[in-house]
Amino acid sequence: MSRSTQNHAFNALRFLYGNVLRRPLSEIDAARARKRPSLPTVLGPEEVERLFRQLDGVTKMVASILYGSGLRLLEALRLRVQDLDFHHRQLRVRAAKGEKQRFTILPQRLEPVLRRHLREVKRQHETDLRLGNGEVYLPHALERKYPNAGKEWCWQYVFPSGQLSTDPRSRRRRRHHLNESTIQKAVKRAVRASGIEGRAGCHTLRHSFATHLLQSGYDIRTVQELLGHSSVKTTMIYTHVLKLGGLAVRSPFDSLLAAPGGEQQPHGEAAWPDIPTSPSGSPDDHES
Repeated sequence: MSRSTQNHAFNALRFLYGNVLRRPLSEIDAARARKRPSLPTVLGPEEVERLFRQLDGVTKMVASILYGSGLRLLEALRLRVQDLDFHHRQLRVRAAKGEKQRFTILPQRLEPVLRRHLREVKRQHETDLRLGNGEVYLPHALERKYPNAGKEWCWQYVFPSGQLSTDPRSRRRRRHHLNESTIQKAVKRAVRASGIEGRAGCHTLRHSFATHLLQSGYDIRTVQELLGHSSVKTTMIYTHVLKLGGLAVRSPFDSLLAAPGGEQQPHGEAAWPDIPTSPSGSPDDHES
């Protein structure tokens, strides 16, 4: 059985004995099945450029922040206007995974694009206010503490939705942020159009951000803080790329392609080393 099936059955037994039979299995001799860590998919710089050439508009801005700042998709969509610090070139991530907050870098090339985008968002917000709307959701108890803060410019979403919607909790008509599926579908289409092989999506840009920083020589603790990882062990998974592709480890087969004088032979059939063969034409099977 798969690991998820095993854990599902394990949880069902614990619930049966603990909540139904009232006989908790406190000393059960069993261990949960652990999921094997999977290596992240990483795009090369040339592939990232091809991907961005297939994007435009707001979708390209969101994708640029995912790759340029290392944000998760929902972290980027939940950005508020006051989270953009152009003076210090940094982003404040409030609704991060695990209800944590952190600061990360804001790409300098995005500053003029984001400023133009914010001017358009502000005009839209002013129109909403004139029509009696212009309110956004506030986290935690801020809405009760500051009843009018939801209409202030600083709390507006950087990437608002194109239409108003009714909040299912408060039943108020508000302008939410963009739906994550809108960005995901656009990135998927761009991946296919750019000819990138393999599976790639929005989160691949975050993986590429971390890997490219490590390849540029930044220390792993700095990358850990930018990504918001609690443990450096989580960040170390990106070091797998640093050991591949000729960046660190050289294959012994490559040394066979060198000429006797130490010069590299030209690529092609002439660069292949001669493999000894037996009189019958098949490779020798003796040990050497």
